[in-house]
Amino acid sequence: MTFRKRLREIAHSLRQHLTLYTALYRDPRTPWLARCLLGAALGYAALPFDLIPDFLPVIGHLDDVLIVPGLILLALRLVPREVQDEHRRQLLMKETL
Repeated sequence: MTFRKRLREIAHSLRQHLTLYTALYRDPRTPWLARCLLGAALGYAALPFDLIPDFLPVIGHLDDVLIVPGLILLALRLVPREVQDEHRRQLLMKETL
């Protein structure tokens, strides 16, 4: 597999996940705490500053690698499985069209 093809796959996967998280955020069946956690993850990823500055070797980027996925995982645990499955099916159906 070429490097370019792998980058395309990663970009596609990222778009899929962002679409799923957006759909879950907008769904009224999603608990408010899960919405807050999803919003916090997006906000933290988008903000130009971090809890630990990036100029510190290794540990500076470690907070990005741990905090954002951790917030997303916590949010997904709070969303009912049926709601997640429904949105994943809808996402798959959109891709096959």
